[in-house]
Amino acid sequence: MTEKRIVEFQKRMKEKGIDGAMIKTASSFTYFTDVMWLRPGLVIPAEGDPVAFIAQNEVEAFRERSCIKKVVPYHGIDELMPGVTRVIRESGLHTVGMDMSVERDAFELFGHMFARLNPKVEIVDVHSLIMELRMFKDASEIERIRKAAQVTDKGMDAALGRIAPGAGELEVAAEAVYAMMRAGSERPHVYVNAGPIPRIHAEPRANQRIAGEDVVTVTIGGDAENYYCNETRTYVPSAASPEKRRAFQAVRSVYESITPKLRPGVVLESIEEEIGASLTA
Repeated sequence: MTEKRIVEFQKRMKEKGIDGAMIKTASSFTYFTDVMWLRPGLVIPAEGDPVAFIAQNEVEAFRERSCIKKVVPYHGIDELMPGVTRVIRESGLHTVGMDMSVERDAFELFGHMFARLNPKVEIVDVHSLIMELRMFKDASEIERIRKAAQVTDKGMDAALGRIAPGAGELEVAAEAVYAMMRAGSERPHVYVNAGPIPRIHAEPRANQRIAGEDVVTVTIGGDAENYYCNETRTYVPSAASPEKRRAFQAVRSVYESITPKLRPGVVLESIEEEIGASLTA
């Protein structure tokens, strides 16, 4: 599967006159190697085999899990950039693409360092090329997304089952994380929002306790084999005020009217505009 992605990416780079790409962002690295790795590095030339840069003691484990067999080991992070520079020069790459997107790694710093060490190399942004590939899912990817949805459902059931007056947000989140990791999730994300002051995608707080009249929102991201499903549920207790119930019903009515319109060919921006118009009407 990943071999086909690399071949298609190489084809698109050739069409754009790009000699190769340096992949540093974690999500794109995972997309092309089929494995999540810490502090990754991957050079994909427009022609030839890609080269992964992996910490010395992790090389064999990486080779066992990924289709990328050409690996350059490094001992410390200070060796990574010189190793990348050497491969770029030896491969004769003059125009190099980078996935210029924001993720947890300090990509901007990496980009500046790369530019200083390779002043004769033209750097171009290939983020859009990668995202064009990632927009279309094959059968195996869809199956992984289904598995992620099943894992997420288990986490949501566990979270909702823990909601009760006196329970803490952290306790609700812990139940969800436990259930999802037991089901195979490696990187679950849980946000719990309880109390009178709404917080968007709130990290759970240990000192925030659920009161009898509190509306509680739980958002969960569960994963399966590097693919995610995101799910949100709002719990409205019987003691909730009439105002809270009306607000919840308004959102629910819009959701029920919009869901049948989600079908192939529909532009999501038009759906968002319709949702906004419905809620402000």
